Formats: sequence, structure tokens, C-alpha cells
Amino acid sequence: MRIDIDEPACIGSGQCVLIAPEVFGQRDEDGTVVLLRPEPGAESREAVHEAAGVCPARAIMVGG
Repeated sequence: MRIDIDEPACIGSGQCVLIAPEVFGQRDEDGTVVLLRPEPGAESREAVHEAAGVCPARAIMVGG
């Protein structure tokens, strides 16, 4: 699984961090998503897909 982030689209809602904190973080200065693990293991698959699905800006793309 590969994750890509559209940083300019991110509005800093933080839903991804709440759902998958082992994969996503946020910059302190503006709340923009930070990808902690661009290729997380299978154990994070469900949480990553959920985080992408609830992102209000659709800034998280999951492939593979």
C-alpha cells in the first residue's frame, strides 16, 4: 500500500491523525497533514482507507 498526500488541498481537520496516528501527523504551524509512514504495513490498511474516506478535502490518496 502506498499513500500520497495533496498538501495544498489539506485543510488540517485532523481526522486522519485521530484514525491512524501511526501513519499520519500534523504540522504544528498550520495543521497540514504529515505522512509518517508512506508505505505502512497491512496492519494499518483498514485505518488508512478509513482516514482517506473521511478526509473532507480528499487530500489522501491510497494505492496498491
